[in-house]
Amino acid sequence: MGNEQRTEKPAPRRRSTERPSPAERLRKAQEQFEELTGIEVECVSGMEKSGEGWTLNLETLELRRIPDTVSLLATYALEVDEDGSLVSYRRTDRYTRGRANGS
Repeated sequence: MGNEQRTEKPAPRRRSTERPSPAERLRKAQEQFEELTGIEVECVSGMEKSGEGWTLNLETLELRRIPDTVSLLATYALEVDEDGSLVSYRRTDRYTRGRANGS
Protein backbone atom coordinates (compact mmCIF):
# COMPACT_ATOMS: atom_id res chain seq x y z
CA MET A 1 0.00 0.00 0.00
CA GLY A 2 2.90 2.35 0.58
CA ASN A 3 4.04 1.73 -3.02
CA GLU A 4 0.80 2.93 -4.59
CA GLN A 5 1.16 5.92 -6.87
CA ARG A 6 -1.45 8.58 -6.89
CA THR A 7 -2.50 9.48 -10.38
CA GLU A 8 -4.46 12.66 -10.08
CA LYS A 9 -5.27 14.50 -13.25
CA PRO A 10 -4.39 18.16 -13.25
CA ALA A 11 -7.28 20.60 -13.18
CA PRO A 12 -8.61 21.07 -16.69
CA ARG A 13 -7.28 24.15 -18.41
CA ARG A 14 -9.42 26.35 -20.55
CA ARG A 15 -9.32 24.81 -23.98
CA SER A 16 -7.80 26.96 -26.70
CA THR A 17 -10.75 26.10 -28.94
CA GLU A 18 -13.17 28.07 -26.74
CA ARG A 19 -12.03 31.37 -28.19
CA PRO A 20 -10.20 31.65 -31.49
CA SER A 21 -6.80 33.29 -31.57
CA PRO A 22 -6.47 36.72 -33.22
CA ALA A 23 -4.94 35.04 -36.29
CA GLU A 24 -7.89 32.62 -36.52
CA ARG A 25 -10.39 35.49 -36.17
CA LEU A 26 -8.58 37.37 -38.89
CA ARG A 27 -8.52 34.42 -41.31
CA LYS A 28 -12.20 33.71 -40.75
CA ALA A 29 -13.23 37.35 -41.29
CA GLN A 30 -11.04 37.66 -44.39
CA GLU A 31 -12.56 34.50 -45.92
CA GLN A 32 -16.09 35.75 -45.20
CA PHE A 33 -15.34 39.19 -46.67
CA GLU A 34 -13.83 37.73 -49.86
CA GLU A 35 -16.75 35.31 -50.26
CA LEU A 36 -19.37 38.04 -49.78
CA THR A 37 -17.76 40.72 -51.94
CA GLY A 38 -15.59 38.85 -54.44
CA ILE A 39 -12.84 41.36 -53.64
CA GLU A 40 -9.28 40.07 -53.18
CA VAL A 41 -7.63 41.01 -49.87
CA GLU A 42 -3.98 42.02 -50.29
CA CYS A 43 -3.08 42.54 -46.63
CA VAL A 44 -4.26 43.44 -43.16
CA SER A 45 -3.26 46.94 -42.11
CA GLY A 46 -4.83 47.00 -38.67
CA MET A 47 -6.52 44.97 -35.95
CA GLU A 48 -7.94 46.50 -32.79
CA LYS A 49 -10.12 45.26 -29.92
CA SER A 50 -13.38 47.19 -29.92
CA GLY A 51 -16.20 46.63 -27.45
CA GLU A 52 -17.41 43.05 -27.75
CA GLY A 53 -15.35 42.27 -30.85
CA TRP A 54 -12.61 43.49 -33.16
CA THR A 55 -12.14 46.10 -35.87
CA LEU A 56 -9.98 44.98 -38.80
CA ASN A 57 -8.60 47.13 -41.61
CA LEU A 58 -8.04 45.29 -44.88
CA GLU A 59 -6.28 46.56 -47.99
CA THR A 60 -7.96 45.16 -51.08
CA LEU A 61 -7.45 45.03 -54.83
CA GLU A 62 -10.63 46.41 -56.40
CA LEU A 63 -9.52 46.80 -60.01
CA ARG A 64 -6.37 45.35 -61.58
CA ARG A 65 -4.85 47.61 -64.25
CA ILE A 66 -1.74 47.66 -66.42
CA PRO A 67 0.65 48.97 -65.33
CA ASP A 68 0.05 47.67 -61.80
CA THR A 69 0.96 51.06 -60.30
CA VAL A 70 -2.44 52.37 -61.45
CA SER A 71 -4.45 49.42 -60.08
CA LEU A 72 -7.30 50.55 -57.86
CA LEU A 73 -7.00 49.58 -54.18
CA ALA A 74 -9.29 50.21 -51.22
CA THR A 75 -9.25 50.06 -47.44
CA TYR A 76 -12.16 48.34 -45.72
CA ALA A 77 -13.02 48.45 -42.01
CA LEU A 78 -14.56 45.20 -40.77
CA GLU A 79 -16.38 44.65 -37.49
CA VAL A 80 -15.91 41.10 -36.22
CA ASP A 81 -17.44 39.42 -33.17
CA GLU A 82 -15.46 37.45 -30.54
CA ASP A 83 -15.74 34.27 -32.61
CA GLY A 84 -14.38 35.93 -35.74
CA SER A 85 -17.71 36.15 -37.58
CA LEU A 86 -18.12 39.18 -39.81
CA VAL A 87 -20.71 41.59 -38.42
CA SER A 88 -20.28 44.53 -40.83
CA TYR A 89 -17.89 46.12 -43.30
CA ARG A 90 -17.47 49.46 -45.05
CA ARG A 91 -15.02 51.00 -47.48
CA THR A 92 -13.06 53.81 -45.85
CA ASP A 93 -10.64 54.76 -48.64
CA ARG A 94 -10.00 54.18 -52.34
CA TYR A 95 -6.70 54.92 -54.08
CA THR A 96 -4.32 53.89 -56.85
CA ARG A 97 -1.42 51.61 -55.97
CA GLY A 98 1.18 54.20 -57.01
CA ARG A 99 -0.24 56.93 -54.75
CA ALA A 100 1.96 58.01 -51.88
CA ASN A 101 0.37 58.21 -48.40
CA GLY A 102 -1.48 61.45 -47.84
CA SER A 103 -1.89 62.18 -51.57
